[in-house]
Amino acid sequence: MSISRRTLLTGTLAVAAIGSTTVPATAAPPRLTLPRPTGPYEVGTVTLNLVDRSRPDPFTGQAGHRELMAGVWYPARDTGRYPRAPWMEPDLLRTYLVDAGYAADTVLTPLTYGHVGAPVRRTGKGLPVLIFSHGAGGHRNEHSTMVQQLASHGYVVIAIDHLGDAYSRLPDGRIVTPTEQSAVPEDYAQDARFVVGRLARLPHGLAGAVDTSRIGMFGWSKGGTATARVLLTDPRVKAGLAIDGPMLPALSGHIDRPFMLMTAEFPRATDPAVARFWTQLHGWRLDVRAEGAVHSSYGDLQVLMPQLAKVVGMSNDELRGWIGTLDPGRAVRIGQAYPLAFFDEHLRGREQRLLDGPTRRFPEVKYLP
Repeated sequence: MSISRRTLLTGTLAVAAIGSTTVPATAAPPRLTLPRPTGPYEVGTVTLNLVDRSRPDPFTGQAGHRELMAGVWYPARDTGRYPRAPWMEPDLLRTYLVDAGYAADTVLTPLTYGHVGAPVRRTGKGLPVLIFSHGAGGHRNEHSTMVQQLASHGYVVIAIDHLGDAYSRLPDGRIVTPTEQSAVPEDYAQDARFVVGRLARLPHGLAGAVDTSRIGMFGWSKGGTATARVLLTDPRVKAGLAIDGPMLPALSGHIDRPFMLMTAEFPRATDPAVARFWTQLHGWRLDVRAEGAVHSSYGDLQVLMPQLAKVVGMSNDELRGWIGTLDPGRAVRIGQAYPLAFFDEHLRGREQRLLDGPTRRFPEVKYLP
């Protein structure tokens, strides 16, 4: 299905929402910031360029094979000597801004808390692995707050750029952007299955640090639908979390492993596809929704858009259109707590009371029957 350029752009930094206002030429571009993860470990990160020679790539013009970029996030040690990774590489962000019709220097990219190339911290046994899949027209770091939180608590997280439907930069310097011929959820799912098959060949000492018997997956929007497709077909993946996934096109089969929904604009009460998918969950299942959340509320956009609003003079009504009425600070805590609890219980066997029902810690989160 073809997607408009406007729709493609909303999956990333969403500066397309700033209207016609631009930062004065004499002002230094502000650098946006991201929240720090809460786990006991520092975070390291490396970038992977992966090639799947078993299938063609109709999206990026690569003849005869499917090419992917991915970021690996993991618990690290001795991070002080290693630089912090950008949320989006500066030249890629400039391309995005120009593509959206704005000045290339409107803002500077946030810095993550991942240290590029830092050595892996081993915790005494293999680390569980998670695959992250972004939304349409997005990029692999769009939920970096959630990803870094999980890595800081001892997970290895591999975040995929689904090239052809993502903003990304290849090792030779080429920048690729979303195409009008958008990838479908099954393309995303095939990418994820390929990455799972490559876990034993991860570089940088990571292959020997991971436990391939404990693999989970999570994704936002189209990536949430892709997560469901992977759980339906790949028994190697033991638990799945869909963040406001529309679950279209319709899925067949059933899932007997743990699956969790974090919904906002695609709730079961009003969305038939999501309601149907719920009946296909035959194992442990949970559906939660934060009051006031919109489609992007569980991701980085929830904290980046208020910062942009101050820079460009966005009205309160415009800002609410992007982040809803859910307080950004509360959204961060929800996005850090619930995925961690879900994967801790179902990949590590650590029972989590947070998943049992409503809690005073998060009164805005509703547990949907």
